[in-house]
Amino acid sequence: MGDPNASIPTIQPIIGRPMFAPLVPDTSVLFVSASSIESGAIASYGLRSRVEAVRNCRNIGKKDMRYNDSMPRMRVDPEQYVVEADGVVCEAEPAERLPLTQQFYVY
Repeated sequence: MGDPNASIPTIQPIIGRPMFAPLVPDTSVLFVSASSIESGAIASYGLRSRVEAVRNCRNIGKKDMRYNDSMPRMRVDPEQYVVEADGVVCEAEPAERLPLTQQFYVY
């Protein structure tokens, strides 16, 4: 991570390093528009990765998601800040343990 204007505490120069995917093009797929394949624009780039045309992406919605298709009716009480999903109150207890987080933030 790096930031040229030093607005975050973890500034550093961004140095491009060799990555795994370009070395093994058989393990990646590049999804592009069908028109870019038909026009030959993609072929002119000389890519070694597999190129596939993306299809039916304009009609995909929440109902098409396999594990995230619920759309409960949400209600938030503006005075008590009680959140309800389909009439069921959503409550979350404070976490006692936070795995995979930083214990101390030292700047």
